[in-house]
Amino acid sequence: MTQLLDRQGILKSVHWPHLIVLGIVHVGAIMALWQFNWVSLGVCVVLYWVAGSLGIGIGYHRLLTHRSFKTPKFMEYFFCVCGSLAVEGGPISWVATHRMHHFLSDQEGDPHSPRQGFWWSHVGWILSETDRRREKSMFSRFAPDLLRDPFYNWLNRFHILPSLLLGAVLLGVGGWSVLLWGLFLRVALGLHATWLVNSATHLWGSRTFSTRDDSRNNWWVALLTFGEGWHNNHHAHPTSSRHGLTWYQIDMNWWGICMLHFLGLARNLKKVPKVNR
Repeated sequence: MTQLLDRQGILKSVHWPHLIVLGIVHVGAIMALWQFNWVSLGVCVVLYWVAGSLGIGIGYHRLLTHRSFKTPKFMEYFFCVCGSLAVEGGPISWVATHRMHHFLSDQEGDPHSPRQGFWWSHVGWILSETDRRREKSMFSRFAPDLLRDPFYNWLNRFHILPSLLLGAVLLGVGGWSVLLWGLFLRVALGLHATWLVNSATHLWGSRTFSTRDDSRNNWWVALLTFGEGWHNNHHAHPTSSRHGLTWYQIDMNWWGICMLHFLGLARNLKKVPKVNR
């Protein structure tokens, strides 16, 4: 059986569906480099923001996982469909994994701690068949609220469908170049940006708060993820809808939530007092 070897020498059997999907995504991303045009680049940038900021940062993370603000149900569902376009799994799986990470951060049982090695925390855990086997029990413990919602159960099961539909639209409207940039390259970049939150922000950066884990504030990861790189701030105040706590900590996801609040689409914003540094 094909195996993965982590830093401690623990053998992990490969989850082949994830390996195949990630392989296809990265091959398509490389092909995109030979199909450049400005329209394709524009589509890539816009969809990177839709999936990464509206979907993962605001939707999956700050709204669903930590309930750091409230929004009408139709907006909640919209954000989560955007999140599915990142190809990081369904909402129940994503939320349960992240809540488990906070519960056991950098301790035994953390799904993706760099204490088991950088590449394990970055991508190895996703390819591990051992990690997949515990998903079902993880759902009922860490995401019982989402399990009660029929829509989230459906989207968690068919989370790849929105990306397939988007791919068909991109191919039909813009051709292969737009498809490769708007889907494959964009997804590959978004995956690595999110994975850097799991790996880099537990290894490199500054620590404003003394937490029981290794979380750090990393400015360049924050830029890549619209504000998710202020990870030490987040671990110190996980339910806060604002992660960048000073004027120089750029947090575009927080700006997006503020815009929703201005439009009357977000309420009960949870936050911590501004840190003067």
